[in-house]
Amino acid sequence: MRFFAFALTLILLSTTARGADIYVDNVRGDDRNLGNSAAFSEGENGPIASIAKALRIARKGDNVILTNTGVPYRESITLQGGNNSGWEFAPLTIEGNGAILDGRAPIPVDGWKHVQGDVYCFAPTYKTYHQLYLDDRPAKRVEVEDMSQLDTLKPLEWCLTDGMIFFRTEKDRGPGCYRLSYTARRTGITLYEVRNVKILDLTVQGFQLDGINVHSNCYKIELGAITSRGNGRSGVSVGGASRATISKSLLGDNGAAQLRGEGFSKTTVIDSTLLENTAPATFRDDAKITIDGQEVTDAPAAETAQALRLFPQPDAPASPLRR
Repeated sequence: MRFFAFALTLILLSTTARGADIYVDNVRGDDRNLGNSAAFSEGENGPIASIAKALRIARKGDNVILTNTGVPYRESITLQGGNNSGWEFAPLTIEGNGAILDGRAPIPVDGWKHVQGDVYCFAPTYKTYHQLYLDDRPAKRVEVEDMSQLDTLKPLEWCLTDGMIFFRTEKDRGPGCYRLSYTARRTGITLYEVRNVKILDLTVQGFQLDGINVHSNCYKIELGAITSRGNGRSGVSVGGASRATISKSLLGDNGAAQLRGEGFSKTTVIDSTLLENTAPATFRDDAKITIDGQEVTDAPAAETAQALRLFPQPDAPASPLRR
């Protein structure tokens, strides 16, 4: 009898703990809705408009399901504490369905100031890292030590110096002739003191620091089929004593490192690609990083690999993770 009572308790616990589905649609959703249905015709039961609102009402083990509307979700989100955690048998899940989380903002024409010749500057709020986008892909960045070297910039190249973005236009053209955007939001997804969380099938791009930051005291975090690209510092950063697994994912075109580890964190990478095209594949500060069973011992030097880009030219094939 004790055995059957114990088994029944486990069954009831697993049934009640299994999370609800919360649907998000950034085109047809409304944050006044309950998110119980993906169909906007369901009235107040229809989808929510923002991921942030979904996480505010989420409970332990819930599933946040994004609709891939073709329009990027332009927000920064944070998962923190018990309500944004899951159970070992029922993790809290963000199912991206191939959607894009984008941290960029357009640079207004009057935000540019003329410096010299064809060189213009823009002063962002945050003064470090960053990416400058030209026509929805990172523009070519060059290293410039100080403003005395600005004349070394070639047309359509940029640099970050003294906390400002400098961009050289083509001859007789101003910055208003181009579609220029920059990494305005700080971090795409921040995880803090959560456990048993899965983030699946999502592209995170255009954030000033990290696409995904597994900040501290996070355990059993799984990032699956993630593309994290074009962020100012790293695609994924894992810190503190956190434990994270990255599988079937693609990191590249990030500013300082594709994958960053610090503190006593441990990151396991499985069947994933870390492109050394703009920065080293990994950066470690006392952290442990294992890639396909091999522990990373030294952070490799950055290599220039112009053949592989996460933002392909129109005639180039799409990213290998874009299905």
